[in-house]
Amino acid sequence: MMFSHVTIGIQDLSRAFVFYDAAPAPLGIQRVPGTKYAGWASWQRARHAEASWVGKPQNGQPASHGNCWMVAFSAPSPTAVDAAYAAAIAAGGTDEGAPGPRPHFTPDYYGEYVPDPEGNKLHFVTRGI
Repeated sequence: MMFSHVTIGIQDLSRAFVFYDAAPAPLGIQRVPGTKYAGWASWQRARHAEASWVGKPQNGQPASHGNCWMVAFSAPSPTAVDAAYAAAIAAGGTDEGAPGPRPHFTPDYYGEYVPDPEGNKLHFVTRGI
């Protein structure tokens, strides 16, 4: 397990929930039903503990993101990376690096970069290509 959870602050709940329902779905990541916090939702793979949370900051301040902040979701294959990227773009994300090999990281690295509709950067990646 690489992380416990990642929290992504957003302003527009409806738009974010549409995006996060669609973008990671090709990787087997789905919204967890019955999230206990109002204005928040959680996504994870079945039978896995690590999760991503999306919602409004609890301190009441506007959500913001910094340069180089990113969530990287592992994918089982390059095909899954391609599908997640296509789903993210269709759900309102923007291209910041189309799917493809990234040999400058490692020779077997395949990934893409796509910010969500509020600019939070996601990365779908697989290794072993």
